[in-house]
Amino acid sequence: MSDIEIARKAKLEHITNVAKRIGINEEELELYGKYKAKISDEVYEKCKDNKNGKLILVTAINPTPLGEGKTTMSIGLADGLSKIGKKSMLALREPSLGPVFGVKGGATGGGHAQIAPMEEINLHFTGDIHAITSANNLLAALIDNHIYFGNELGFKKVLWKRCVDLNDRQLRKIECGLSGEKNVVPREDGFDISVASEIMAILCLSKDINDLKNRISNIIVGYNEKDEPITAKDLKAEGSLTVLLKDAIKPNLVQTLENTPALVHGGPFANIAHGCSSIKATKLALKLSDYVITEAGFGSDLGAEKFMDIKCRTAGLKPDAVVCVATMKALKYHGGASKEEIMNENMDALKNGVHNLLRHIDNIGNKFGLNVIVAINKYVDDSAKEIEYLQEVLKKNGISLSLVEAWEKGGKGAKDLAQKVADLCENQKELHFIYELEDTIKEKIEKIARNIYGAEGVEYSEKSIDAISQIEKLGYSNLPVCIAKTQYSFSDDPGNLQCIDPFKIHVQDIILKAGAGFIVVLTGKIFTMPGLPKVPAAESIDIDENNEIVGIF
Repeated sequence: MSDIEIARKAKLEHITNVAKRIGINEEELELYGKYKAKISDEVYEKCKDNKNGKLILVTAINPTPLGEGKTTMSIGLADGLSKIGKKSMLALREPSLGPVFGVKGGATGGGHAQIAPMEEINLHFTGDIHAITSANNLLAALIDNHIYFGNELGFKKVLWKRCVDLNDRQLRKIECGLSGEKNVVPREDGFDISVASEIMAILCLSKDINDLKNRISNIIVGYNEKDEPITAKDLKAEGSLTVLLKDAIKPNLVQTLENTPALVHGGPFANIAHGCSSIKATKLALKLSDYVITEAGFGSDLGAEKFMDIKCRTAGLKPDAVVCVATMKALKYHGGASKEEIMNENMDALKNGVHNLLRHIDNIGNKFGLNVIVAINKYVDDSAKEIEYLQEVLKKNGISLSLVEAWEKGGKGAKDLAQKVADLCENQKELHFIYELEDTIKEKIEKIARNIYGAEGVEYSEKSIDAISQIEKLGYSNLPVCIAKTQYSFSDDPGNLQCIDPFKIHVQDIILKAGAGFIVVLTGKIFTMPGLPKVPAAESIDIDENNEIVGIF
């Protein structure tokens, strides 16, 4: 049975009943049908003195084309905690249409561990990403309109790109302003995917609508003839952009197939942005529940590092436990086995591939100083011999392992993990950041490259060195860094899965995101507009004769 068929058979509660169980009244909701709602700001004031629950971060090894099931694990864990009598909630990212129609085909979990209504969450949901796209493109239109009517601010260079929430490599580089009209200035430009927009990052890092407006006003959209920054505030754009986002900043409440409450809000990419759901949703969930499960995108080298060094630093948060997700097939893939070879028992590939997992564990446990447990997304055909070997390796390293069958059994299949995580949360530890804000930009980049990626050093392009110099002159060098890197490897080369030989990180460009409050570091051949695969998921998505969606998985 497909994910979408399983989801349709589930008995969902009316969203007002889900809200009532976490202390939210119907009048404090903005309903989007029976099963979706936005939460009004009144709730924050009402529960501000509640004790915070425990925060559990779900991350993973470097992803593979097979998928590791991180979201499925997060949902299964939340349901598992409910099964053992704990009050739990989820705080997850919203799916982007790019991956839904590209590789993933959906991003709401799988099997019996899903959030629902899955079709609506995967598609237009409550319109948050559309609002972000509109705000982003309104700012772009205001820039070009200003230039058309005389360029009073003296734009010499425009930095701000338009965006669309689809994977479209054709838009990475474009020529615009070709109408030939008087005062229309042609230039080379490009599009980002909406979830890489600075507006998305701002939404996810803002504590309230006033903070949102202030951050928008600080966006640097270009430079004048004197190389001085021009901001959204200079264009008088912050008010209208905030109006477009006034509903999008409110977290969305949905539920799992087992009726566990879930806040799904914000969706920045983790390889080209900071990869975490909103601070606003996470903090609210902590006031409404005893255990909050949240997720950071891709592997811990990307999503978890940014979760700690950007989100936790900004919000004053600290995970009480971290779950590192893997599959036996993915471990063998990282050990050099082909897609065909991973289907069978392959101890040599597993022994090679387990080093990827151990490096992630070392980063979480020793570099960040946090409690960590490994969760294996178990398949029925997993080899008992391979599992036994992995258990022995982890035991030697003092790491607990849980075999999870949430995809097949829902919360029941994650009860072991739930109990182990609950126990782990009682062992309080302090979060250690990888760098200090007072470090230079290069020091921050190099500390991440050496301590998290295992690189022997960093090489900088002339363009990136010039960018660092300009950021320092503007007084923004004390911001955290957000490294844009391939998700498939600890290195910046997606083909270097095992990272056996010494490698360096190659910095191509550095971009100041003054509104979001971080510095983006582009490495390797990373793009802020992804492309579709050879056979995109869009080819399988359809609507049948009963007017029901098929093909989302």
